[in-house]
Amino acid sequence: MTAAATESEILTVARQQVLEEGTGLSQEQVLDVLRLGDEHIPALLSLAHDVRMRWCGPEVEVEGIVSVKTGGCPEDCHFCSQSGRFPTPVRAAWLDIPGLVKAAAETAATGATEFCIVAAVRGPDARLMSQVRDGIKAIRDSGNDIQIACSLGMLTQEQVDELVDMGVHRYNHNLETARSHFPNVVTTHTWEERWETLRMVRDAGMEVCSGGIIGMGESLEQRAEFAVQLAELDPHEVPMNFLIPQPGTPYESFDIVEGKDALRVVAAFRLAMPRTMLRFAGGRELTLGDLGAEQGILGGVNAIIVGNYLTNLGRPAQQDLDMLSDLKMPIKALSDSL
Repeated sequence: MTAAATESEILTVARQQVLEEGTGLSQEQVLDVLRLGDEHIPALLSLAHDVRMRWCGPEVEVEGIVSVKTGGCPEDCHFCSQSGRFPTPVRAAWLDIPGLVKAAAETAATGATEFCIVAAVRGPDARLMSQVRDGIKAIRDSGNDIQIACSLGMLTQEQVDELVDMGVHRYNHNLETARSHFPNVVTTHTWEERWETLRMVRDAGMEVCSGGIIGMGESLEQRAEFAVQLAELDPHEVPMNFLIPQPGTPYESFDIVEGKDALRVVAAFRLAMPRTMLRFAGGRELTLGDLGAEQGILGGVNAIIVGNYLTNLGRPAQQDLDMLSDLKMPIKALSDSL
């Protein structure tokens, strides 16, 4: 059998297994997809879009994020400009409660249904938990009913229970990369510690949001490993980030992921997790350019972050909203449970 025929067969099997039966690809199958030649990318993206439409529908969730505590993190995540261990331009800063309320209002005004409060910490201390509680109360008192998520690092069971009590409906804690590659990316804590936080979050009834960053020196085999590890976690949402080489970090000289490789990864992750929300996050503009969002939305993505990221500029929110309108992709409405 020729190589071309073999690659065509990969897509044929994926169509039957994922699109028709709703069963995600195995690690070996994901790796086969990641190895597909460039000539198969249009067919791959089309299949990923069909899978997304069948098992998730046309709605797109729009989210804004804000950092309540920026910089000065004690961990050594090699990709992160907020680590206090590296000589990056980012300096430690706290956002006050009025600033948090304003950011939530600006996010809601874009039509976004999700607002994520983020802090650069190993895990929250009493001060941070108090500020988050006060901030959520202030947002609600202002009349803003936007859904609130948090990303505050590794948690204890007591902190998980506190967040549930505050009304946080989703928690983000990225696994970042495959378990086998993680020690090359972070040495101050383990992949297993992150997994344990996510287990507690899921068991407490919050939605689990966990993804990672592509382009941190991982192999294709490790990208496939990462996809099936996320599938095993069964998260509600997977943020798809692509490395933005940050000045002062150990990864400042890393190459940017090529656009075609990024699209292959997005499609492969969709085929591994047919029912999961895949969210375009950091690095999409750098990796894919202005057409990146549209290509991703038509290639398996069904959620985006609008506006700026934590320490990097994104596209103007209106550009993404106009794109969704042009594609006739409705923005997901607020949950009826609010």
